[in-house]
Amino acid sequence: MTGAMMRAVRMHALGGPEVLRYEEVPRPEPAAGEVLVRVHAAGVNPPDWYARGGFANIPAEVRVPVPLPLIPGTDVSGVVAALGPGVTRWAVGDEVFGLLRFPSMAGRGYAQYTTAPVTDLARKPAGLGHVEAAGVPMAGLTAYQYLFERIGLDAERAPGRTVLVNGAAGGVGHFAVQLAKGLGAQVIGVASGRHEEFLRRLGVDRFVDYTTTVVGDVVRGVDHLVDTVGGPDGHRLLPVIRPGGTLSPVFLGEYHRERAHEAGITFKGGQVRSDGQQMGALAALIESGRLRVGVDSVFPLERAADAHRRADRGHIQGKIVLRVAEGA
Repeated sequence: MTGAMMRAVRMHALGGPEVLRYEEVPRPEPAAGEVLVRVHAAGVNPPDWYARGGFANIPAEVRVPVPLPLIPGTDVSGVVAALGPGVTRWAVGDEVFGLLRFPSMAGRGYAQYTTAPVTDLARKPAGLGHVEAAGVPMAGLTAYQYLFERIGLDAERAPGRTVLVNGAAGGVGHFAVQLAKGLGAQVIGVASGRHEEFLRRLGVDRFVDYTTTVVGDVVRGVDHLVDTVGGPDGHRLLPVIRPGGTLSPVFLGEYHRERAHEAGITFKGGQVRSDGQQMGALAALIESGRLRVGVDSVFPLERAADAHRRADRGHIQGKIVLRVAEGA
C-alpha cells in the first residue's frame, strides 16, 4: 500500500440503510491484470441492498455469507488512474465503465477509487455522462444476456415474436424493452400507470397497467416473458405464455414450475456475470442512439443510505445512481 487514503461507504454490520457509513479507508492498488479507477459515479443495484440485509430474501441453504466490513457496489463509471502490472489494454486517463467481479461481492464500487479487472471494463460512450453510464452495467448486462444468450433472440429470430417485460420501467426492464424492440420483436410492457409515458418513449408496442388490469385477462400468446418482479405471485403470469414459450425470471419467485412444464413453458434464466466485451456492445448501442439510460434519482456518495431508502420504497423508473465525483 502507498498509504494513500480515500472516502468510501462501508457497512460493518447487517441491517437497514443506516448501516452504510461514509468514512476514510485505504486506497487500493491494482494487481496484475487490473487498473485503478477513479470512480465518478456508481450504480445502485438489488444485490447491494440484499447484501446489506444478509441476503435474507434467499433460501438459507444457498445463502452466501457477507464479509464485513464491506464496501458495496459493482457498477462504476470513471477514469483509469493507474495500471497494474502487465496491463496494456488501457491507458491512464481512459474513461471506462463496467460491472466489476460479479457475481462476487468484491466490486467495491461505493468509493472514490476501486480496482477493476481489465476484462470487466469497456470504454464509456463519449456522449454519455458518468452518472448515466453507471446505471448501465448490471441491469444492461442482465437484459443483454437474457435476451441474446438465454432466450437466443437475434435480428433473424425476433421479428414476429412477442416479448412481455414485467416490471418494464425498472433497471433491467427498461433495457430489456429497448433491446427486444431493437431486434424487431413486438414488446408488451407491464408496469404501473405512472410509467406509461416513459415506456411509450422507449418503444413498447403495448402497455398494461397492472394496478388497474389483470394482465392474464388481456394478454395471451406471448412467446417470451421476462419477469423482473418475481415474488410469491410470479405464477399469475403463466397464462399469458403460449405453449412452447419461455419464462425468464430475473429474481426469485413462485412460478409453479410443474404446472409451467405441463403447459410446455421452459425456463430461460441465470445469473448475470461481468463481461467487458458485452459492455462494449451496449456502449455501441448507446452511441448509436438505439439504447437510452433511464435515471430514477441521483445521490451523492455520502448519502448512500438515502439511495437505499429510495430503493426500499420501490416503483423505480430506471436506475438509482451515486454521484462520487463533482461534475459527474
